Amino acid sequence: MTQQKQKSTNARNFQRELDKILAQLTDVPRLLLHSCCAPCSSYVLEYLRQYFKITVFYYNPNISMEEEYCKRVAEQKRLIAAYNKLPDSGYPISVIEGDYKPEAFYEIARGLEQCPEGGERCFACYELRLRRTAELARQLGQDYFTTTLTISPLKNAAKLNEIGERLSEEYQIPWLPSDFKKKDGYKRSIELSAEYGLYRQNYCGCVYSRTQNTEG
Repeated sequence: MTQQKQKSTNARNFQRELDKILAQLTDVPRLLLHSCCAPCSSYVLEYLRQYFKITVFYYNPNISMEEEYCKRVAEQKRLIAAYNKLPDSGYPISVIEGDYKPEAFYEIARGLEQCPEGGERCFACYELRLRRTAELARQLGQDYFTTTLTISPLKNAAKLNEIGERLSEEYQIPWLPSDFKKKDGYKRSIELSAEYGLYRQNYCGCVYSRTQNTEG
């Protein structure tokens, strides 16, 4: 991507773009939502389930410890089950658990081990997870795909949307733009985490972020 195009992406208001899409919906489309964890998905699901039939795709091979992975995926499923019991608050949510193969993450991280958090290694990890989401969205005939990752203040929303749009062109499946931290989305996720007693991790899951305490 050229420097000029990168500046243009950074200047975009992705929340405003999402608002425009939501305002123009005339039916109930199907959305494949990649989720990094239950806390980050809490607000996103509360928000979007009024507009979409959502399938949560839990695919996070970046989580290095199996015990940690199992704990997080269990919390994700518990939250979805709780949401599905709420009366009149949106469409039912389904969930698909992706393959847990940490070697896939280590493969894309090779040579990027010394990169700082938020740099090229993280971008490669974004693409790993979003590419698998796009592939599955196409296979399932979904109307859109997106990710909860943009809710985190520590994640690069412009880069996530850039990757999502590129994969959208490649797989011919619409990308739903987002910056879910807007409209106090991150604050609401903290409130919902407390309300449902969710486990909130303090690092994204990979061995490189573990010592630097980066969420998502």
